[in-house]
Amino acid sequence: MSLLVVGLSHRSAPVSVLERAALSADAQIKLLQDTVAAEPAAEAAVLATCNRIELYADVDKFHAGVAELSTLLAQHSGVGLDELTPYLYVHYEDRAVHHFFSVACGLDSMVVGEGQILGQIKDALATAQELHTAGRLLNDLFQQALRVGKRAHSETGIDRAGQSLVTFGLEQLSSGAPVDAWLEGKRALVIGAGSMSSLAAATLARAGVAELVVANRTFDRAERLAALLAEQYGQRPADQDDPDVLARAVPMESVSDELTRADVVVSCTGATGLVLTADLVAGAVEGRTGAPAAERAADSDTDSDTDSVRSGLPLTSVGSEDGCPLDLSAVQQGSAVQGSTGFSVMGEAAVAGMDAATLEQHAAWVDNGTVDRREGRRTPEIDTDAVAALAAAAATLGRVPERRRPEPVVEVPRPLPVLSLLDLAMPRDVDAAVHRLLGVRLVDIESLAEASADAPMAADVDQVRRIVSDEVAAFDAAQRAAHITPTVVALRAMAADVVASEIARLDGRLPGLDDKQRGEITQTVRRVVDKLLHAPTVRVKQLAAEPGGAGYADALRTLFDLEPETVAAVSRADDDSRDDSLRDDSRRDDDGVVFGGLDFGRENFDSNNFESAENRGRA
Repeated sequence: MSLLVVGLSHRSAPVSVLERAALSADAQIKLLQDTVAAEPAAEAAVLATCNRIELYADVDKFHAGVAELSTLLAQHSGVGLDELTPYLYVHYEDRAVHHFFSVACGLDSMVVGEGQILGQIKDALATAQELHTAGRLLNDLFQQALRVGKRAHSETGIDRAGQSLVTFGLEQLSSGAPVDAWLEGKRALVIGAGSMSSLAAATLARAGVAELVVANRTFDRAERLAALLAEQYGQRPADQDDPDVLARAVPMESVSDELTRADVVVSCTGATGLVLTADLVAGAVEGRTGAPAAERAADSDTDSDTDSVRSGLPLTSVGSEDGCPLDLSAVQQGSAVQGSTGFSVMGEAAVAGMDAATLEQHAAWVDNGTVDRREGRRTPEIDTDAVAALAAAAATLGRVPERRRPEPVVEVPRPLPVLSLLDLAMPRDVDAAVHRLLGVRLVDIESLAEASADAPMAADVDQVRRIVSDEVAAFDAAQRAAHITPTVVALRAMAADVVASEIARLDGRLPGLDDKQRGEITQTVRRVVDKLLHAPTVRVKQLAAEPGGAGYADALRTLFDLEPETVAAVSRADDDSRDDSLRDDSRRDDDGVVFGGLDFGRENFDSNNFESAENRGRA
């Protein structure tokens, strides 16, 4: 059996495809069950976050495994296989381990170095264990990935290279201003009470928002999160005069009312449909401003409210328009479509596409000449040399050069948005049409992906990559050694049976032996067998741990004529005992924090607690 991963992420697929392929909790469960029921796979686990969907499996055939896992992903995501295939990536054996360890360290995250992925890996493992789809290989893989991720964060400065997706999104909303300063005194609304929403709430509270409201479909969870926030962040240092953070919970039905009061909204739920529609947000803006929410121009590429102030700005044309041979109204209309606040009748925009006769007329008008529009008649004031030079320049450059400098364009004031929205859900919680509403700023997964493409990486990333490479080699060696262990155990069990059989035979031939004599003989025979088996079994484990050592287990079975059923029985018994132990241990992390629920088990609550809260598969 070998490890295979088939998936898609923000690196391989556009956000629109990720959004459509997002798996609900029920879909993840059904996918796991169908995967282990398929012929090529013996184990399966799903890692589903806001920017990745990956299916891990232990398969006996590579090509059949790729085909089966790809088909199952397409079936349960609802995206056709033909459409999904171009965005899928496949990793096998060592490359699959390397990929997963890189994911656990945050190297493959949208924001490099973020730590929330560790909580999501814990949740994925817990789900697979509860459904009994994770066996020896995936249990070992996920447990080791968690250790590698923790090592990367503790031994390097990868935390300095990256930040949480929440902080990164808030930085985009603040447009370069320090997040804490931008958030201080604002009213915030958090929709959802899962891991990412909880982290967002802690980040907002720590930054000093004046009010923090938590809305969730399950009101009890919202209440519990609000109580934790109030307990941790409800008191300010004595030297600060600002009021205490007011954290409270509301049902989802109250979101529309809370939107009219909120300055900042962060949403990350598991909903399959929109939580905030464009009409709902428009109504909230109207409730804030007292005026209907207008839309930006359809082709505007700016996020400021410039359109509302353009009508009162002066045009930038120069000189008098009397006698100009151009259709000025058409020029002005074209300039308005292009987003300009005016035009220059001297510039290339005004004369583009002009025929030769009109060009001559325009040149004469620019030179303060008078033009008789009747064909073949023109006044003697026309400078023929200037017209010829202009025509020659147009032929050479492909355009008419500007002959006079236009007046500077009046700077457009940029009103601040009255409502800032951060959508971290996949599929999205907030209608993308909100982008067009004046007074609203929306940052979602798609815009974060674009912004993070240019984010710098810290030098510590190289050190983390070395850690990943070392850990992959160690994991592979351990797996190869573990592969031969059932064979060694079966060999020793066979030797013990031989010893027991010979001692019983000796008892029949020498019935007069007392217990002391029988014990000495039995111990001597066992020591002989142990010494004979010690060197070959130790050496075969060492050889099996090296690259290409997988064949030593087969050689050992052949040399000692071990029954395959005996080896398989040893392996199954070992897996069952290991699964029970891992299932108990995995419910609690190294600090004793239960990650399947909100029982953080720490006296002092902080934002790190939220990274492993519930809402499985949600990032």
